[in-house]
Amino acid sequence: MSHTGAPESLSRHDMGLSTVIGNEYKDAGGARLSAAARNAVQRIRTWDSRSVYRKPRDKNLMIALSELSRLAEKLNVGPNVVERAAYIYRKALEMNLVRGRTITGMVSASLYEACRNTSTPRNLKDVAGVSDIRKTDLARCYRLLLKELNLTMPVVDPSRCVTRIASKAGISERNQRKALEILAAVKDSRGMSGKDPMGLAASALYLANTLIEEETHVTQRDVAEAAGVTEVTIRNRSKDMLRIMGELGLSGQMYRDRQHHRGRLVMTVAPIGR
Repeated sequence: MSHTGAPESLSRHDMGLSTVIGNEYKDAGGARLSAAARNAVQRIRTWDSRSVYRKPRDKNLMIALSELSRLAEKLNVGPNVVERAAYIYRKALEMNLVRGRTITGMVSASLYEACRNTSTPRNLKDVAGVSDIRKTDLARCYRLLLKELNLTMPVVDPSRCVTRIASKAGISERNQRKALEILAAVKDSRGMSGKDPMGLAASALYLANTLIEEETHVTQRDVAEAAGVTEVTIRNRSKDMLRIMGELGLSGQMYRDRQHHRGRLVMTVAPIGR
């Protein structure tokens, strides 16, 4: 006995174990079936298609997983994220959490939970944008999943968001490395705990662009738009980082030196030795 075809998957309503009956009325040798045999095959095919929707829950799951595939393609996430989201939605459907709520809202919340669980840098705004629902509605469904399914979300590492923001804002690889150094220096500070990872990554990139003198200068607005945060967030997080870097001093293996160059303020950070 052997298995053929695609492997089992939670992202398919039948787990990839469906029965497929061909449309041709021929036997294994290629000969056409008799009239009685054709009628029998047609009846089998009809009951097979009906058995897919034995319960309303089956139809709900089929629609939801189709929507999940569409959203995952728009967000450009991996198959591990899709599998996790399908698992969470199946659990929510089993516990009857979908009742009274939209399929799109619960699927989007499951997908956002999967992104958080797998440390995929996608925020509420990203998921709400591709699913065409309000951010507040998505957050409400997400909180419901966390509460009813007893889920614990890991803290997102801001360094995972650096590459995504830098690619959108057109920031060089050199600046990305400096931003990672800044995040590594301030990550254990008390003032950074509980802050938005996208805001921290964007602020580190903005500081890195200011610290390293290059031909292309990126503004606060450029970084804020690429990260999906406000310019006020960039300014506040940048001030916090500069304050922490100043408090660390040489003992923290980092210092900053302010000097004017070409009419703008430039700050220099020493390399971090660990």
